[in-house]
Amino acid sequence: MKTSDHTPHASGFTPVDHRTAVAAETARFVAAVRDADLAAGVPSCPGWTLADLVKHTGSVQRWFSVLLRARIQEPPRSRDVDLRLPEQEDGYADWLAESASVAADAFAATDPNQPMWAWGADQHARFWARRMLFETLLHRADAELALGLRPAIERSVAVDGIDEFLVNLPFAGFFAPKVAELRAPDRTVRFRATDGDEGWVVRLRPDGFGLDAAHPATAAADATVRGTAADLLLLVYGRLSYDAKALAHEGDEQLLAHWFANSAF
Repeated sequence: MKTSDHTPHASGFTPVDHRTAVAAETARFVAAVRDADLAAGVPSCPGWTLADLVKHTGSVQRWFSVLLRARIQEPPRSRDVDLRLPEQEDGYADWLAESASVAADAFAATDPNQPMWAWGADQHARFWARRMLFETLLHRADAELALGLRPAIERSVAVDGIDEFLVNLPFAGFFAPKVAELRAPDRTVRFRATDGDEGWVVRLRPDGFGLDAAHPATAAADATVRGTAADLLLLVYGRLSYDAKALAHEGDEQLLAHWFANSAF
């Protein structure tokens, strides 16, 4: 029986092969940092250097790979992983490339449809491949931004990433405690892609928040942000401000400020 790494989307977005995309994003990351000064700061991750960024991303890939191989059925009690990190930072780029190979081996050994514990909405192995992809992509973008480059993000991948972020954000309170503040008396925030037909409406309620798939496409939202899918992805992850030139916004600005002040991932 052929298995698929594609995460089902109720809204019909184009499927993304997350396992293949992890390898592609890691290769872009490696290319960006191979000849860079790893002591350079990363403005989008205050207090971090490029070396910290590489170490974090490779560590996440290796830790998620351990979880996949173990097919965990409950929250892990330890995050101890044999990182095999080089003593010298000039080996970090190759180490990051090797981390993607470790991940590829874990993907090959694991049915993506295998039931597994996950901290987010999708309780299957495929959750971890999808999460690994966007950890890698966003930190690749962080590295490029730190080096004065504008990150290029494939539109279908960006669309998938916005969906992944918004679907899982309600479950992220244990490491992003401010999401508990995302409450309001029935208020809606819309994210609208200007380079396609995709849109997402988040409804804030007195008891929490979440995607509102039933919100009519033609109905008004209390606040709306529009931009390309790539820019919206950078927006939801806090790499762009909603008042950036690349984006347009309308409606309740206090609601937008409240959302972005408390939705940091």
